Amino acid sequence: SKFVNDKWMIKNGFLNDIQEHKPWWWNIKVQKLNLSAPLILLPEVSCQKAVEILQEKGYDQAPVVAESGLILGMVTLSNTLTSVLAGNAEFSDPVTKVTYDQFSKIGLEDSLGKLSCILENDHFAIVVHEQMQFNGNGSSFMKQMVFGVVTATDLLTFVSRNDKK
Repeated sequence: SKFVNDKWMIKNGFLNDIQEHKPWWWNIKVQKLNLSAPLILLPEVSCQKAVEILQEKGYDQAPVVAESGLILGMVTLSNTLTSVLAGNAEFSDPVTKVTYDQFSKIGLEDSLGKLSCILENDHFAIVVHEQMQFNGNGSSFMKQMVFGVVTATDLLTFVSRNDKK
């Protein structure tokens, strides 16, 4: 069962860390990765326009976020092109037709150890920051804002540049 799998428990926030001999970077916070601000696409962007934007800006992937701030998923160049070429989507379709809706989120205050556990199974994690917002009648709610997208390459680059050995 996944509930007795320590890596699943860490990834989903039920355990903090389980490694006895942690590497030097294990407890460093995700915010130390100095990620660049992500390119964000709104759900009504067409697949054609998404491909053009990603190629022009030099990105392979981008989060798709509704104007309300709800994170809908991730669009990638390869998935978009594969879906269009296979006939599962048209270039004129909204990008939501080719958006991955299965993704992991991680906070800026989470550890690189937790990120490492996520990246063992996922190609990326969306870095989010929670912010309290108030509406006109004074009631508050927590809104997640996309702070960045992190991949195994980002983690490996950080570790290799800062290796303490």
